[in-house]
Amino acid sequence: MRLTLLPALMLAWPVMAQERIPSHCHAIAQGPERLFRAGLGDALEQDHVRIHYIDHSSFVIETPGGVTAVTDYNGYTGRKDWVPDVVTMNNAHITHWSAYPDPRIPNVLEGWAGAAGPIQHELDLGEMLVRNVHTDVRSRSGAVRENGNSVFVFEAGGLCIGHLGHLHHPPDDAQYASIGRLDVILVPVDGGYTMATEEMAEVVKRFRSSIVIPMHWFSGSSLEVFLADIDGAFDVVRPGISELVVSLGDLPRRPTIMVLEPDEID
Repeated sequence: MRLTLLPALMLAWPVMAQERIPSHCHAIAQGPERLFRAGLGDALEQDHVRIHYIDHSSFVIETPGGVTAVTDYNGYTGRKDWVPDVVTMNNAHITHWSAYPDPRIPNVLEGWAGAAGPIQHELDLGEMLVRNVHTDVRSRSGAVRENGNSVFVFEAGGLCIGHLGHLHHPPDDAQYASIGRLDVILVPVDGGYTMATEEMAEVVKRFRSSIVIPMHWFSGSSLEVFLADIDGAFDVVRPGISELVVSLGDLPRRPTIMVLEPDEID
């Protein structure tokens, strides 16, 4: 059964895979204040995208035609014997990547620089485009490791969905420009492994995304600190569920933090 957070749209019949709806990464979207949930595998309307929180910093992003991506893939997808079309990884910690990804996954995108330097991804899957913007990370000694993280951006359904990965420093102006306008942002709020919650709150405010989904919050104490640091700049919704379905026209008028609960799919 579909659980509605706000007035929902009627469920459409399944549609065949199509060309990607152009995104508006550099434009502020306006639309009625609607967000709703549907179980993974239910039919999606043509211009909608499903975001399901698996755990930690891993999400499934799904298009109406069934194109699927898993973020910060660590060898686990939340369901048995299921192969996404693309996985993205960041190797700041083993929980964000896998040295042995399932060989059946057709597209495995590493978010860190290799021996040849930074890897720039721009993977066009038809309904979904996946690209990355590199950022630096701290090493265990506290030194800077250049290009050790990627902000991955998923363009689907006319939306730009950004996953900050293991962000250790605020992006510089060039990185903000390269990332572009994010309609939905997936943001780590652990308060220490990545950035202090107060500093991360300032990053989120600068992006001015319509929907903010916290991740990497472990027991929840750092999540509460992050919400306090936002200090009323965003509405906060706690639906008690693990996923949402959203379209460009459904984005809330006021920026909203959507606290999803980690959940295995299977």
